[in-house]
Amino acid sequence: MKVEERLKELGIELTRPTTPMGSYVNAVRTGNLLYLAGKGPGLPGKPLPVGKLGRDFSIDQGYGFARDTGLSILAALKEELGDLDRVKRIVKVLGMVNATSEYGSQPEVINGCSDLFVEVFGERGRHARSAVGMGSLPRGIPVEIEVIVEIEEEPAPIAAVAAKPAAKRKVAPKAKAKPAKAKIKSAKAKKR
Repeated sequence: MKVEERLKELGIELTRPTTPMGSYVNAVRTGNLLYLAGKGPGLPGKPLPVGKLGRDFSIDQGYGFARDTGLSILAALKEELGDLDRVKRIVKVLGMVNATSEYGSQPEVINGCSDLFVEVFGERGRHARSAVGMGSLPRGIPVEIEVIVEIEEEPAPIAAVAAKPAAKRKVAPKAKAKPAKAKIKSAKAKKR
């Protein structure tokens, strides 16, 4: 099943990705790996959630923030790749949780993003992961997540493939046989 079909099945409509808040870009590609900048749970046109897990928000709220962050990451991926079916594998997720010093449920919070990736991509969505606590995060957001994705090479456009003429096989010209008399004459000439 195509990823776009799966998103519709899940009732997910991706928005435009959030704009970077500094001198960086949403994604950088090197080889077949795509490194995505850290994203938070903010959605375009809505206020950023602000606060700490363990003080201001419950685990369930944190899970929701991580899921929203995953949706923001998917939007950035779609803008970068054009087609989410080019995602070969979610390789690594780093989930950062703005939490009180004694908080220990970072893994349960970041599961919001991890579970989303598995729902959307199936086995390709399973990944290595770190879920860590932070004393603070930019603008006071409760969650920030960055991702490394393995991608398929961009397929050639179908029209370009159809328009390209098939390569013709080159055939070596046949060698012409020399008459036997010519060979004899050249042998006599060499003896003289």
